[in-house]
Amino acid sequence: MVRPRKLRFIGKRPEVKIFKPVGVPFRSIENVTLTLDEYEAIRLCDYEGLEHSESAELMNISRPTFTRLIESARKKIATAIIEGKAIVLEGGNVAFQERERCEKCNKEIPATKKHNCKE
Repeated sequence: MVRPRKLRFIGKRPEVKIFKPVGVPFRSIENVTLTLDEYEAIRLCDYEGLEHSESAELMNISRPTFTRLIESARKKIATAIIEGKAIVLEGGNVAFQERERCEKCNKEIPATKKHNCKE
């Protein structure tokens, strides 16, 4: 029997749900689905600049799982860019978690968790 997938925490909902090439009607192109947990992996690692271990902790998953997730997300994004496909953000086994930023180090932390700032 397959083990149930662990719930992944997402800190920020995407502001836009579809990205597509300019000048091509959405109905006439193929699309790639980027799940919300893949979106969060990209946001934390590539946009926020967090390490895989920090990102995994925020998402409530293991570091190896995070690495697989980010690799999958990057592959999908590359495919969409190279092949001219739309990217649709939806799905995934996720729950939204409120987060805040540390005023000293600007690190994103769960709103309910204490943070020992190293700076």
